[in-house]
Amino acid sequence: MRERVVSGKLKEEDIGADASLRPRRLDEYIGQHRVKENLRICIQAAKARGEALDHVLLYGPPGLGKTTLANIIANEMEVQIRTTTGPTIERVGDLGAILSNLQSKQVLFIDEIHRLNHLIEEKLYPAMEDFVLDVLLGEGPSARIIPLPLKNFTLVGATTRLALLTSPLRDRFGIVHRLEFYDQQSIESIIRRSARIMGVEIDEESVQELGSRARGTPRVANRLLRRMRDYAEVKANGRITRHVAEDALELLEVDRLGLDEMDRRVLHTVIDKFDGGPVGLETIAAASGEESETIMDVYEPYLLQLGFLQRTPRGRIATRLAYEHLGIPVNRDKEQPQQSALF
Repeated sequence: MRERVVSGKLKEEDIGADASLRPRRLDEYIGQHRVKENLRICIQAAKARGEALDHVLLYGPPGLGKTTLANIIANEMEVQIRTTTGPTIERVGDLGAILSNLQSKQVLFIDEIHRLNHLIEEKLYPAMEDFVLDVLLGEGPSARIIPLPLKNFTLVGATTRLALLTSPLRDRFGIVHRLEFYDQQSIESIIRRSARIMGVEIDEESVQELGSRARGTPRVANRLLRRMRDYAEVKANGRITRHVAEDALELLEVDRLGLDEMDRRVLHTVIDKFDGGPVGLETIAAASGEESETIMDVYEPYLLQLGFLQRTPRGRIATRLAYEHLGIPVNRDKEQPQQSALF
């Protein structure tokens, strides 16, 4: 599958660039006002009491700033952060080594926390609740469990799949927040800030054009800005004007709402092959050549946000807005959209 420039998932090219553009304090963080203010209050209260912050769970589509917020939490609490991912903690010993080395009030950030295996997850329960790690000594009938005391720490978990977290794990987070897609104004502010840091000359019309195609996702906005910078350096003496922005985005096949070829493929699959639905997720995946998890995690959230898809008990349905955006005419006799060629 071709690489998607509008994917919210972290790519290798984003790692260094994201770090340089990432805000380090809540005052620098743009958007997510409700989440930011709630975190600010919790952090200030925890610092005033001299305690570790309650465990924090952040969920939502990729690219919206969960990792950034985890680092900001550590900075605001004036402690270090230890970062790992769910799949990399393979053995109980791995978890024990991480937890036993945490200092008082330190932040442990686990990305993709929904991918922890069940054995590791069960060992986390007493660690999160009572700050002890149960260590098994010996084997067979003589085996015994010794509780190993831990320093009070803050676990920050991030996930795109809240439903895959078990109830016992979710219930142990005292602070739970969903990150939403950013509005146009916030995305434009992020683009201006990133352009200043990158030293990119961009006019206001270009900021608006890029903002409308960034899918409400800061990571996508920054990635598109880098691609536009490259285009401008080669084609327009380094300055991004609206004309340059439109040409660059057309070359990247990103339309006026931020949809790319794969988004349109999913919509066309529902419309052309299944008369607009309802159709099941697995069927869409088989017909479009994509994995069902990728469709649900990567494509669907933004298509649902735009109102182009609906989820129903019987399956996914393409809405009239989707037909209009794709330019598919309506059969007025039957009041049903006509089928179109797939591409």
